[in-house]
Amino acid sequence: MPSKVEELFSQFRAPGLWQDLREFFHPRELECLQVEVTSCCMGKCVYCPHTTRADVWKSRHMSPETFAALWPVLCKTTRVHLQGWGEPFLNPYFMDFVSLARRAGCAVSTTTCGMRMDEELALRIVESGMDIVAFSLTGTDEAGNAARAGVPFSKVEEAVRTLQKVRREKNAVHLEIHLAYLMLASQVEGVRGLPELMDDWGVHAAVVSTMDYIPSPAMEHEAFAPHEREKIEAARVVLEETGAKVRASGRDFYASLPAAEPAPCCRERAHKTMYVDAEGDISPCVYLNVPLNEPDARRTVFGRAGEESPAAIWEKTEYAAFRAAVQTAEPPRACDSCAKRFEAPCALRNG
Repeated sequence: MPSKVEELFSQFRAPGLWQDLREFFHPRELECLQVEVTSCCMGKCVYCPHTTRADVWKSRHMSPETFAALWPVLCKTTRVHLQGWGEPFLNPYFMDFVSLARRAGCAVSTTTCGMRMDEELALRIVESGMDIVAFSLTGTDEAGNAARAGVPFSKVEEAVRTLQKVRREKNAVHLEIHLAYLMLASQVEGVRGLPELMDDWGVHAAVVSTMDYIPSPAMEHEAFAPHEREKIEAARVVLEETGAKVRASGRDFYASLPAAEPAPCCRERAHKTMYVDAEGDISPCVYLNVPLNEPDARRTVFGRAGEESPAAIWEKTEYAAFRAAVQTAEPPRACDSCAKRFEAPCALRNG
């Protein structure tokens, strides 16, 4: 007997052959739909507002009804990334959401701390058709990863090895395992451990970023401000040397650092992406919709899925004007201080 969620989702039919042919010549309008399936998390990472703003944090799961309301925009999206300000696998309906997104013809990925991983979940991931699972790290050993309190490095390793084991047993060549590596300013040298770690764990790619959301003044020293050129150039040397070693092994490595001047367009490609929080509120990106129970001048929401069609929200005049502005050197006021405006990819050489 089908569950209530299966009954709810059964009304949606996958795009047909003609739609597939049309998309071959005319790609889908959105490159990525990022969905916050939950803002709950077992971690207490020192750099996350879930920890630093715990007194006003809104912990909630997205409901199946809210995700179902996204169907019109799922059919316009190339990729769905199921992760926001929480640990996605805490939502009991996560795999149902994957199934519906795949039915809509989307590639599906997520970023996880790894604490919920076991062989049963790994098998469901492999069989779901997901193509990327990224594991979060701030170091390449227990000491370096200490900033991710509540998420022991050993548990991340166990999670990666478990998923890797099942992936190989099932010959799931469609699924890649990535590392989402946050390089804190105090832990730059730890990045040098990535080549060996990636070889050992069989990781396909690493994406190294810096702290672009500062949750409290006490964490400012762990970020890289655009004017801190000496600090940035020292980190660049480490990234270039590490990237060369990783690429020499046949794996992928991506890294970015702040430039001295802002870019003339949004690095998050907000003109081609959409963010939906756990309650269905639609924003240009994750940074403009932090789940806090207090006023936030930067919070930017254009509508709520379930109350309005998300496709109609995307077409709103004010949303279109926002998307146009983020592609210029004079972005919306909410984006003025965004670190992503300065972020620039490192020019990495091959080994």
